[in-house]
Amino acid sequence: MKISVIIPTYKPKDYLWECLDSLVSQTFPHEDFELVVVLNGCKEPFYTAIQDYIQIHGSVHWRFIQTDQGGVSNARNLALDAAQGEYIAFIDDDDYVSPRYLELLYEKASRDVIPLCYPLSFIDGSQHFEPYYITAQYQECSGKCRFVKARRFFAGPVYKLISKDVIGQRRFDRRFKNGEDSLFMFLISDGFKYVDFTSKEAVYYRRIRHNSASTSQRICFRSIWNEMKRDWVLTKIFFRHPFSYKFSFYLVNLRGSIHVMLELMGKWIRRKS
Repeated sequence: MKISVIIPTYKPKDYLWECLDSLVSQTFPHEDFELVVVLNGCKEPFYTAIQDYIQIHGSVHWRFIQTDQGGVSNARNLALDAAQGEYIAFIDDDDYVSPRYLELLYEKASRDVIPLCYPLSFIDGSQHFEPYYITAQYQECSGKCRFVKARRFFAGPVYKLISKDVIGQRRFDRRFKNGEDSLFMFLISDGFKYVDFTSKEAVYYRRIRHNSASTSQRICFRSIWNEMKRDWVLTKIFFRHPFSYKFSFYLVNLRGSIHVMLELMGKWIRRKS
């Protein structure tokens, strides 16, 4: 098996079918990839609906896992344990990809090189596509370059193929509900040096949903405490093996976390004033 595509989902809406439709329509040979769907924290009626979908689309290899334990990190970890692919692709269940996504990523993949796609975003309910905020680095770093030059692509595991050998037995930290994506990407960043961008035919479509987040004092301080704990874990990872990780990438992660904490505090202050 060449590629395992990991899709965690919780109480899925119609977004999931759009995501799965884009994957069963891939130009990449169906015998060379598997779809690993993890339904976490819930069961019916979603379990039966997904099973029905799988039966209809039998030309693709499927691994379907259901767990009563919630959390996207737990779901991804279960999928990694089950995955048989040489490379791993992560896709969120409310996003979808272009037909040549897997084909073009795989063409550039190797153990030392992370292939990156062309990301576009759209507002939920709209068909108007725009460059995502990280797309600027696609223009700046077209072709093969050091991965730190495309560091915005490494805030999370999507938009790319990752060698399973690079991941090894390392997993997402289930203690965190926010920031676990970037922590995982930093953890495995000692295993590769370069990125290589595909053509613009390999598109990851990111759905933007504007949910009203709470800005209460308790939620604000809890989120800040989460960021501080994540930064402590990040720092321990770096200083345990300081010559294995890029110091600049470590600083970028810290700077991003500080920005999040300042933004959270600013929102709470504006709400109280």
